[in-house]
Amino acid sequence: MMPDGLNQGAEEISLRDIVNFLIESWKKLAIAAMIGALLGLGGWLLLGSYSAEYILLNNTSTNTNTSTNTYGLDLLSWKAIQKSLPNLAAQILEEGKVPEGQTDLYRDFSSDQWWQKNAIPTYALSKADTKDLAGISKEFDGASTTILSVAVSAKGSSKGGAIDAVRVAAQFLRSGGAYLQLRGMLNSYEGEVISAAGEIQRKITGTQIEMGYQQKRAKSLEELYKRYPSSSSTSQQVIDPKESGAKYLSITTQIIAANNDINQSKETLSRMDDRLGQLALTKLFLDEALPKIETTFDGLVLDKELLAIEAKLRDKIGKDDPKQKEILDQIRSQILMIQARFTKGLEANTAPTSSSKSGMIKSSLGGLAGGFFLVLLLLLGQRLWSRVKSSNAI
Repeated sequence: MMPDGLNQGAEEISLRDIVNFLIESWKKLAIAAMIGALLGLGGWLLLGSYSAEYILLNNTSTNTNTSTNTYGLDLLSWKAIQKSLPNLAAQILEEGKVPEGQTDLYRDFSSDQWWQKNAIPTYALSKADTKDLAGISKEFDGASTTILSVAVSAKGSSKGGAIDAVRVAAQFLRSGGAYLQLRGMLNSYEGEVISAAGEIQRKITGTQIEMGYQQKRAKSLEELYKRYPSSSSTSQQVIDPKESGAKYLSITTQIIAANNDINQSKETLSRMDDRLGQLALTKLFLDEALPKIETTFDGLVLDKELLAIEAKLRDKIGKDDPKQKEILDQIRSQILMIQARFTKGLEANTAPTSSSKSGMIKSSLGGLAGGFFLVLLLLLGQRLWSRVKSSNAI
């Protein structure tokens, strides 16, 4: 067994030992560093990627009714799309509906972080601009959340591959965004059909009951008029027939008011019947449209399919039925608005741009440092092990 002092001395390394070690091993360390740098450069050549960027302009459209300009995507709709696109990509992957040769890209699209990093909106005013102009006018508040464009970027093993990838990403942004908004529109109509139809039917029943009482009241007043014709002179006094003093009005006035209530109830019933007819037509549209969203994930294709369904229903209704045409006009207007938003509203006016591989120096320096320190640790470990063995021999 070694004495403690000797053992401690064997484990200690002085500054002179370190200097001597570096003098003896500098060639090995230099060679290791050069090999590491070459390996880092080779890894960059093999694994490094090109990047491409595609700018999609968020074009304005003029509202003819209000004479105001509106952007294709506002901040809230953009955030909703950005959060939902990864789920849509994952669903397409799960159901095996990925276009041929794009599986790896769709795996990237299914990541929240990918969209946070590779789809960057540009606002009319930056945060710095907002701070500078905060005290000037409140008119700039809306500009700080107005999206002017969206910069989509992607990587590829070659310049052509990067450009193809960014085109696919931009197309998925448009087609996926259109799909999500169309699905939201159909879900909204489905909820309206389910909830509104029952509520309207309840109101119809209540109105029918009330109209029954109104008709009885009118009949009683007419009988009273026959008994007291001398009290039928028309009063010029303006008073609400429903007020407590209305019973002192002339019988003729009360009869007119009662019949007016009946007519209003009939008009209300007619309006609610028309609304039920519109909901029934909406349900016919949904019966054909909802299966489409389970099979077609390209919103720009789905747009055309939904417009074809609407056109078929329009041919079936009467041409002189404006009430039925109204709901179809509403559906068609929303579909066309979404179609325009993700075609003409969100489009590029320039081709994608591709940049060369980046990170060569970083990869080379990383390889150099890695090779140097790896061999350094090996040599230090070897030297320490030799000292320990020699100490044990003593």
